[in-house]
Amino acid sequence: MSPTLNEIRAAAERIQPYAHRTPVLTSESLNRKVGAQVFLKCENFQKVGAFKFRGACNAVYSLTEEEAARGVCTHSSGNHAQALALAAKLRGIPAYIVMPNNAPAVKKNAVAGYGGLITFCEPTLEARENTLDGIRLESGATLVHPYDDERVIAGQGTAALELLQEIPDLDVLIAPVGGGGLLSGTAIAAGEIKPGIRVIAGEPEMADDAFRSMRAGVIIPSVNPKTVADGLLTSLGALTFPIIRQRVEQIVTVSEAGIIETMKYVWERLKIVIEPSAAVALAVLWEGKINLRGLKAGVILSGGNVDLEKLPW
Repeated sequence: MSPTLNEIRAAAERIQPYAHRTPVLTSESLNRKVGAQVFLKCENFQKVGAFKFRGACNAVYSLTEEEAARGVCTHSSGNHAQALALAAKLRGIPAYIVMPNNAPAVKKNAVAGYGGLITFCEPTLEARENTLDGIRLESGATLVHPYDDERVIAGQGTAALELLQEIPDLDVLIAPVGGGGLLSGTAIAAGEIKPGIRVIAGEPEMADDAFRSMRAGVIIPSVNPKTVADGLLTSLGALTFPIIRQRVEQIVTVSEAGIIETMKYVWERLKIVIEPSAAVALAVLWEGKINLRGLKAGVILSGGNVDLEKLPW
């Protein structure tokens, strides 16, 4: 089942005391560069530095007291792990996080800093899932999947809800796609609030499984993707894929050079830090592979978590 607009609105109320209402920024130089009026929804300013906090927070605060007491669990090496750990900490419940033992130290430290109870495992999907199953059976914790979860999708949809409250006359809304949680929530919110709005996804050419899945009509898993946009390496899910097929106009792939150029431009000219995955959505306009000239385009900048020792330029 896909979440409804009412569920996204309920999520917005539920997370309002905890999540930031992030700013919408514009740039005349960017508008001239891409030939459109661009409105950037800055989820790089969200708690934990990414939109992921919205979905995790909605999932945690949707639990009954009895469910919450047993805690939440997930496997993740990235932003979702941090988001779930912080949301659980705010509610005063345990968060059991399974992380691969080769996860970057900065991510391990962040999850631990937010109070996550980390169990390390071998860096394979099988090891992650088996370890998580053991913890879930032992603790009774509720699984919160990074994207294939109705509560998470509804939470992610609140970013588009806020953007359209501020800029109601958008012609097109662009979001990046990895597992599809953000894109699904965005497409539901936008399509229900403003029927006829164009919802477009950006995806790296070097990790184009969602593009190929849309074309084939079945989920084609992401196999060994090699892109600087490390937040977009996951495959679409059983919940997210049908929503995207039904509600997203198209997925546009962008080059690695385009991702890096866009990211660098935003850092230099807009003076804000975004991660490569966030630059992917803006690169749809930057590379001009589809004609959006003269339109009002909303872009969700998904996050700003960057390893400053490994910048892509």
